Amino acid sequence: MAVRTPDPDPNERDDDSTPRDPLGGLGGGGIGGGIGGGGRSGHPLGDGSFGHPAPGNAANPGWLTDVELAEARRRLPILYVEAVPVRTDGMGQVTQVGVLLRATPLGEITRSIVSGRVRYGETVRDALFRHLENDLGPMAFPLLPPQPVPFTVAEYFPIPGVSAFHDDRQHAVSLAFVVPVTGTCEPRQDALEVTWMGPDEAASDSLAAEMEGGRSTLLRQALASVGALR
Repeated sequence: MAVRTPDPDPNERDDDSTPRDPLGGLGGGGIGGGIGGGGRSGHPLGDGSFGHPAPGNAANPGWLTDVELAEARRRLPILYVEAVPVRTDGMGQVTQVGVLLRATPLGEITRSIVSGRVRYGETVRDALFRHLENDLGPMAFPLLPPQPVPFTVAEYFPIPGVSAFHDDRQHAVSLAFVVPVTGTCEPRQDALEVTWMGPDEAASDSLAAEMEGGRSTLLRQALASVGALR
């Protein structure tokens, strides 16, 4: 099965079901034929070609159309954040680990963790909070320090075997965090549910067989980083 990093950003929508612009402006348009000067040779400003937003989105250069995103993925590493949500006791010891149940575009059901891209102009902390809220709901109440520090950096390659992580679309560099949550988790976006389990079950081979993208390795690294792996 081809494995890839979850990419919920294109599916983020406002309450009226319209696509949400990552920077709060207009949604990304298709490839258009805008008229105007100032663009590259042969590409008028705002024509929707790579590096030139479509006319309806010319004021927001941080938003990429699907075509631009595919071109960027072909040329550049893409930055992601990933989070392993946990619950802790009064001593700060991890008692439960939250694992997401997702449906892939191909209709396959897999297990994963919170994950998504960092937007242009967005801090890593803000990106982490945004994806936690998207996947776990607004009442999850994640505990994020002012300057989150990843427990590891995961590198996803389109070529299998280069690392433990594989994404057939792109070269992705992911900052991975363990994040305690204190509230009620109600999954949104493409997460179907959050399953809470003990550290031993989270590190089991049976769960590893259900996880995508080599994330069983990432989950075990997370548990080891907080002293919960036996």
